[in-house]
Amino acid sequence: MTSDTDLSTDAADELPEPPMEGPGLFGDPDPAPAAAAPATAAAPPPPAPAEPSQPYRVLARKYRPQDFNDLIGQEALVRTLRNAFAQNRVAHAFMLTGVRGVGKTTTARIIARALNCIGPDGKGGPTADPCGVCPECRAILADRHPDVLELDAASNNSVDNVREIREAVRFRPSQGRFKVYILDEVHMLSGAAFNALLKTLEEPPPQVKFLFATTEIRKVPATILSRCQRFDLRRVPQETLRAHFAAIAAKEGASIEPEALAMIARAADGSVRDGLSLLDQAIAMPTEGEAVTAEGVRDMLGLADRALVLDLMEAAMRGDLPAVLAGMDRAHERGADPGVVLADLAELTHTLTRFRAVPGLRGDTSIPEAERVRGGALAETLTIPVLGRAWQVLLRGIGEVAESPDRRAAAEMVLIRLAHLAEMPTPGEIVRRLSGAQAAPAGAAPRGAGPAGGAGGGLASAVGVPAIGGAPGGGAPVGGLRAVAGGAAVMAEAAPAVAPVLPPETEAAPAPAPSTFREVVALASGRKPMLHAHLVHSVHLVRFAEGRIELRTRPDAPRDLAGQLTALLHETTGARWTVSLSNASGEPTIAEQSREAKAARLEVAGTHPLVLAVMQAFPGAQIREVRDAALDAYGLPPPDALPGLAPGLANDGEPVEEDEVGYLPSDDGDPGFAPLDAEPAGMDRP
Repeated sequence: MTSDTDLSTDAADELPEPPMEGPGLFGDPDPAPAAAAPATAAAPPPPAPAEPSQPYRVLARKYRPQDFNDLIGQEALVRTLRNAFAQNRVAHAFMLTGVRGVGKTTTARIIARALNCIGPDGKGGPTADPCGVCPECRAILADRHPDVLELDAASNNSVDNVREIREAVRFRPSQGRFKVYILDEVHMLSGAAFNALLKTLEEPPPQVKFLFATTEIRKVPATILSRCQRFDLRRVPQETLRAHFAAIAAKEGASIEPEALAMIARAADGSVRDGLSLLDQAIAMPTEGEAVTAEGVRDMLGLADRALVLDLMEAAMRGDLPAVLAGMDRAHERGADPGVVLADLAELTHTLTRFRAVPGLRGDTSIPEAERVRGGALAETLTIPVLGRAWQVLLRGIGEVAESPDRRAAAEMVLIRLAHLAEMPTPGEIVRRLSGAQAAPAGAAPRGAGPAGGAGGGLASAVGVPAIGGAPGGGAPVGGLRAVAGGAAVMAEAAPAVAPVLPPETEAAPAPAPSTFREVVALASGRKPMLHAHLVHSVHLVRFAEGRIELRTRPDAPRDLAGQLTALLHETTGARWTVSLSNASGEPTIAEQSREAKAARLEVAGTHPLVLAVMQAFPGAQIREVRDAALDAYGLPPPDALPGLAPGLANDGEPVEEDEVGYLPSDDGDPGFAPLDAEPAGMDRP
């Protein structure tokens, strides 16, 4: 163990130099000066080219950042760490998370140097700008510092490995100012190892720092995260990657086309290391002295030409099957993977949809020029529903290609399907053609507007039957109570949307006396969930009168149901009710009535000519549900709206139907509803 006095400049010369067999973690060492040759009368012959003294280092290691100034795309992280060092507020544990190749481990190594740097004169302290020339910095750069330990948590993930760390942290640093433990992929530690580390991580010795890096932050226990300062390293933008790769290519003496750089930056997907690996491969692809072309990078990445992708999209959107298959043949000849072709088409579909939604994006220079020019023109001819349908087909087709034994055939089938669908109208267009798409007269209520501002009166209003709760002929709504789930019964008459606010000192008045059994059942909703469920499914109403209810219960109903219901009515209405049980059959339960009414609505809807036309236009379509805002929470109309009639029957005994989408035509031919895929004006037509 050495004391702080051992870190003086006198002791600096006693430290061993970096090993000569290779460079350190952060780059190549400075070349040794050449020895002066003795003067001779005749110049010696030029030496033969020698083998390189050092093995080749890939660009991702050769240009690894050595300080915070070299980190790109992580401005928030750098700013926070610089301020922490300036204010002497450096935490004892850091959690660095992000996708692969954005600089997590590199940042940890820079922090380790910043913590142990002593400056060129040997008197410096922790700094955000390590000098790189002091013995501590040189030892860390050469990966031989005894107090900076980098462990791979994937292979050191047991309790025994953590126990070794716990035993080692008790001792002071042997050379540097701090002991720094860098655990890469820390999420690979076992649960027992995490638990064994908790106490040491919460209260480590003052000379110990922990630096964790992970790509799976969700797998790290919250107990570990709460003991660390977390930094999320974001993906590096494509513009920053292009500039960074161009600078490195210039340092390497390589000539590369801007379009090729853009392809590499796009393929890197925000990862600097991935992009440098691709750049390294691209530089080695052409012969010496030649430039790296976009065509070569496209072949290297197995990408389809952007122009070819645009040709495929244009041919598919106009339903030109021969052109689609010819385009796939050209892509196959160039070696493009069928799955990549569909992925490029899906990406282009997303770009076209953005152009359609936000036309200003066509001037974004980060988008390739071909997509901005040809894509912008193509987006003008397509609608949002058509692009959305193409997106769904391509998204599903990518999965089909991945699972198919013949990827090319699967991709061609997806494109044939896409071209076939391009000739078919969207559901909104089908409905507009069938209904005539007549414009509503000025001053008329919006389509679908019904009682209380809800959806339209549905099929009932469309066929001339007054909506439930409204007077015949469209007059004022019929008064009375309407059962609603979630509380007491409410008045069915037109009323302001906002209920009057009572003064704080005024108590709420008791609920009005229910006039129907369904309103009694609605009182239990929200207050007594179990009682409400039994009233809906296990009770047959025999007789109902104000203040008296006679019921027949099923065997699964509780024995004290009558007592529970009596107490609820007294609590909510303030009046005493008599609830008795009977052996009479009574009417069906509310659940049974709801099922019958739903079946009747579906039957009526299925016989309407417009619905039949839609079903014929879309083979295999089904009517799944018929909704009506005039119905109560149980799917039944208020019984007082049509007195003396069973639910779902008109005055002539024929079944009627209400549906809030109102797709039945009225007497004047107005369909009374908006199409299902209706869009804001200006977006549904070229």
